[in-house]
Amino acid sequence: MVDPALQRLNMVESQVRPSDVTDRRILTAMGNIPREAFVPAAMKPLAYMDEAILLTPPKGSQKHGRSLMAPRAFAKLLQALDLGETDVVLDIGCATGYSTAILAGIAETVVALESDTELAEQATEILSSLSIDNAVVVTGPLKDGYAGECPYDAIFVGGEVAAIPEELLDQLKDGGRLVTVVSETGLPRAVIWRRLGENFDREVAFEAAAPQLPGFERKATFAL
Repeated sequence: MVDPALQRLNMVESQVRPSDVTDRRILTAMGNIPREAFVPAAMKPLAYMDEAILLTPPKGSQKHGRSLMAPRAFAKLLQALDLGETDVVLDIGCATGYSTAILAGIAETVVALESDTELAEQATEILSSLSIDNAVVVTGPLKDGYAGECPYDAIFVGGEVAAIPEELLDQLKDGGRLVTVVSETGLPRAVIWRRLGENFDREVAFEAAAPQLPGFERKATFAL
């Protein structure tokens, strides 16, 4: 049986660090948190591959299931968020809580938002089993964010979206950042928003790929 600790080390050294991820806090957290604890039993042997891992199949009218982001893309996206140790972070689309666990190892407080109640329950149980006590999991539509604890220093949207609602950006503090993967022209790219008073600066950071999140589809428009 392969040692998970060795797998984590290999993930950090062969996938994450070579991708220009230089934030030691991210490298340390990803080297310590057992990624295999956040995936279904059948997928545990594949927990450290550099690909997204399916957590749940599509439900109801959903076109896509829920997945865990690939380590390389996740780490680069997290580094772009430029977290501070006293930051309060909103983690949107936490799924089983892996992103929350990593964020909690860097920031002061994490509010993890999940729309799937079963995934939210799993996240709560896993985080508790790992004695992570500076994070709380809440449920609700992902696109709405969680206004009850805003404003946030940073918002991490853990997947690909078509657009970010203004209402979500309004939950940032002045100087706060939001990062996610946006697919506007068929080419998914990591995008960073920064709040500057009542305005928002938008920067494309790098090409990236991530599982799609429900609820962020661009509204259809009709032309005559």
